[in-house]
Amino acid sequence: MNSSSVIAALKKHANPKNVAGMARFGINPKNTLGISIPFLRALAKKIGKNHKLAQQLWKSKIHEARLLAGFIDDYKLVTTKQMESWVKDFDSWDICDQVCSNLFDKTPWAYQKARQWTKSNKEFVRRAGFVMMACLAVHDKKAPDQKLLQFFPLIEKYSTDERNFVRKAVNWALRQIGKRHPKLRKPAISLARKLANSKSPSARWAGKDALRELMI
Repeated sequence: MNSSSVIAALKKHANPKNVAGMARFGINPKNTLGISIPFLRALAKKIGKNHKLAQQLWKSKIHEARLLAGFIDDYKLVTTKQMESWVKDFDSWDICDQVCSNLFDKTPWAYQKARQWTKSNKEFVRRAGFVMMACLAVHDKKAPDQKLLQFFPLIEKYSTDERNFVRKAVNWALRQIGKRHPKLRKPAISLARKLANSKSPSARWAGKDALRELMI
């Protein structure tokens, strides 16, 4: 399959009604076709890993084509330059989350980018940093505790960010690290309690919400 045939197939399954529904859930409707994730995953499985095609699909700027690009790209061929280029194009939480959890978190630079991106003032770049933390906590089974604990100062620092897509990612990162195993749960609960008593409304929400899950 080439990019033209893939894009043609995507446009054939466009559903304008779904676009309106996606917009209600905070997904940018611009260049969006309204195609479901299960359909895209099935198509990705049919295509297989294809780094070159992924680059072409990303350049199309079509929402679903970019999601598909994240599914079919080969993480072994992803460069830091590509990661920086793509993260700057993130314009919806679903693009951010799918690319980070299916591709970027598998690269050798995942921890570096998680730390780096949280320091960006751009909403979806900062979100990407915290999404990477959450995904690494789940996917990197061999990581020592300290590699994840290093994220706590960043979680605390940026828990005051009031932007919805950032604060939810901050909360997600804290919860996933805490749920990894009992030894990480204790420090995660400690941080969540600290945030819950913060003067910042965003930090308080992140802390209290995390405690509800971590204290179970």
